[in-house]
Amino acid sequence: MRVPRISRTRYAAVGVVLATAGALALPAGSAVAAPAGDPTTGPLMSYVVNTKANHGQVQKVEKAITGLGGTVVQSYEQVGVVVARSNDTKFAEKLRLAKGVDSVGASRTKGILAADQGTAEVAAEPAGAAANGQEPYEPNQWDMRQIGVDKAHKISLGNRDVTVGVLDSGIDATHEDLAANVDASQSVSCIDGKTNTDWKAWQPTNSDHGTHVAGTIAAAKNGKGIIGIAPNVKLAAVKVVDDGGFIYPENAVCGFVWAGEHGFKVTNNSYYVDPWMFNCPNDKDQAAVSEAIRKSVAFSQRKGVLNIAAAGNENIDLAHKTTDVSSPDDTTPGTRPVTNDCLSLPTELPGVVAVSAVGVNGDKSYYSSYGKGVVTVAAPGGDARYQIPDTPDKNGRILSTIRGGKYGYMQGTSMATPHVTGVVALLASTFPWASPDELTELLTNQAESHACPTGEYNPGGTGQFKATCEGGADDNGFYGAGIINAEKAVQWWR
Repeated sequence: MRVPRISRTRYAAVGVVLATAGALALPAGSAVAAPAGDPTTGPLMSYVVNTKANHGQVQKVEKAITGLGGTVVQSYEQVGVVVARSNDTKFAEKLRLAKGVDSVGASRTKGILAADQGTAEVAAEPAGAAANGQEPYEPNQWDMRQIGVDKAHKISLGNRDVTVGVLDSGIDATHEDLAANVDASQSVSCIDGKTNTDWKAWQPTNSDHGTHVAGTIAAAKNGKGIIGIAPNVKLAAVKVVDDGGFIYPENAVCGFVWAGEHGFKVTNNSYYVDPWMFNCPNDKDQAAVSEAIRKSVAFSQRKGVLNIAAAGNENIDLAHKTTDVSSPDDTTPGTRPVTNDCLSLPTELPGVVAVSAVGVNGDKSYYSSYGKGVVTVAAPGGDARYQIPDTPDKNGRILSTIRGGKYGYMQGTSMATPHVTGVVALLASTFPWASPDELTELLTNQAESHACPTGEYNPGGTGQFKATCEGGADDNGFYGAGIINAEKAVQWWR
């Protein structure tokens, strides 16, 4: 994690104080070596292959893959995507000529490597006394009070019929604040683009990120630790992040298809799909990746899933893209020009709710990306530089669960996104009939309008985080329709 420069990481989380996201480290190991004398044999690579969504077409594509010496990892007939592997450097070029193949894209720019490991640090004991009925760490949860969660809980804690999919690095299902809400029967690992429902497979290995996200959404009201926004809903761990911290396209496809097939109401996506920050249509690999992700997201939406995604942490105006300096992030990043046709996935896909981050004052967090017509709503993500809360710990980051039954602080649009996901879970509990589009409308209608700054947005005064906000109070690039409000969400029907 490149914290000092507040670079947009694979996860949309920055500024970790006590919960280090170890999975953000680059993986160790070396690619499979090419045999001497064979110029078309290279490292083992992974590909997404697009075809029509039916059994006959998928079967034809599978035969074409194996006929070229490739391996079929998993096929998703529901969306017409096949995940394949090959060490033939001409594999994509050859497969694009096969009948029934719409597009082929390498899902990474390096060979498949071994994984890295990491650690996490723990938070201090609660610094303030909890009031009657509060959880021990609740006095430090400024974010929950900011969006009225304490008031919302007097009306609703969520419904057990609502399942929230956390597409992330896994959830520690043994954590005392999460164990009661994690549904093992709906959890899965999607690492390498194939499903594995073994309990150990979807547990986190070296990252606290998914466990932190899960706590914000649905940490139990049990007199222990913290409180989540919707503590009575169910959580499903969908592990899409490998141990190197990468969310490759095939993992995301698997996650969205799984969500659609298993009746989730909402998914949380605090990441962008690697290895490209923005996927551009004029690149054959990136275009194929965009199509595979688009089809899987659309499939989940047709099945009734609303997908929530982070805007990112580079302080980029997503409505006016010019340059990408972080891609490809799995080998050596370079600088390239980009346009608005180049998309951050899944954030900028149709129907996806994009979330920007605010600090305790309700102002845009210095790192948060933004964009008129891109950002749907804003939520607390923390701002430890310029917006410090009056809490016992004086910590501007978000406190939540981490691995090993512990608690820690993180900040980023990764942390803002689960706040929105939690509010959507409350809305889905109140309106079980609501479609994804209807839930989005309910979400934006309950958001508190927040106008653009009256003067120049330039926190710190150095120009490092300078940004331009476009739009009116009810719809602008910094906050979208406004800052979410959990209390209004549960009162909507009254």
